[in-house]
Amino acid sequence: MGKYNEEQRSAADLNEMMQLRRDKIKTFTDMGVAPFGHRYEVTHHAQDIRDHFAELEGEEDGPVVRLAGRLTAKRGHGKASFAELMDASGKIQIYFKYDVLGEAKYAQFRLLDIGDLIGIAGRVFKTQRGEITVIVNDFDLLAKSLRPLPEKFHGLKDVDLRYRQRYLDLIVNPEVAETFRRRTKIIQSVRRTLDEAGYLEVETPVLATLAGGAAAKPFITHHNTLDIDLYLRIATELALKRLIVGGLERVFEIGRGFRNEGLDTRHNPEFTLMELYQAYTDYNGMMELTESLFRHIAEKVCGTSLISYQGTEIDLGKPFQRLTMTEAVKEATGIDFDEIKELEEARRLAKERNIPFEERHGIGDIENLF
Repeated sequence: MGKYNEEQRSAADLNEMMQLRRDKIKTFTDMGVAPFGHRYEVTHHAQDIRDHFAELEGEEDGPVVRLAGRLTAKRGHGKASFAELMDASGKIQIYFKYDVLGEAKYAQFRLLDIGDLIGIAGRVFKTQRGEITVIVNDFDLLAKSLRPLPEKFHGLKDVDLRYRQRYLDLIVNPEVAETFRRRTKIIQSVRRTLDEAGYLEVETPVLATLAGGAAAKPFITHHNTLDIDLYLRIATELALKRLIVGGLERVFEIGRGFRNEGLDTRHNPEFTLMELYQAYTDYNGMMELTESLFRHIAEKVCGTSLISYQGTEIDLGKPFQRLTMTEAVKEATGIDFDEIKELEEARRLAKERNIPFEERHGIGDIENLF
């Protein structure tokens, strides 16, 4: 009962805060300030100001800079207040002063909430504590935030919520944006490398008449005009191989795949995959390409072939170890799947190691789960 009452109070507090923010929309409107939908010309980002402080400094006579972003902190009372603005490049301190803004504009500032999007124009200086700051000569409300940020902006920890509401994760945990930037660079590097190697990027159908993709479960939909069931592709393999048959010697595709199976933080029903196929080679040629691709991407994206993953340093510059799946499982677990002839034995070993499997999985499928 105590937990239930606490959740009720939390929901009531949230509803009250949301109502207060909605009330401010009317207040802004009465002031002649539209709470949404402004265009704002930006000249600098927070990181630009940090990088070029010497050129921009001048509280009285420096050049005017224009930034736009989300208000993430407010502190101070009376006729002077400091705040924090976050844009795509990071955060910067901003300074609102009654004597500079005037009564009407400062009253608008007092109505701002954490999470509001604003545009500011001002000059750059350093505080007595040495913090780079922009004193605001003028500002515009660009979009009123109707919901408070979680935990007073101290961070969003719930992994499930972070994955479901990635936009909120980016607001509260801005370092996550670096993962998105690196992902973009990785894909760009893959495309560039394969293009230079003579591969042709293609697009193949997402809807298929056959449920291709090994033993994975497909999503099924229905085509009304043809009156047939179709399957969302699990892999791009079959279509790409047909292109090889047709005479395109090197092809690849980066696209969406779909699996109607388990769901957790490491498995999504829809996902991005990259497949490539090459005529007149063998698995050794594919291993050589894969190794060079990983090494090239690391050097382009990270600037080095030496990377750290979960506390372990991996040198992608060294030759990769090459071994079969059976050899890899044996090296890691001591289990030799070449010696396992009965399905029940494979299932028993998986259960002992808490490795989930499905009834449809054979010995090889279970081995792949190790």
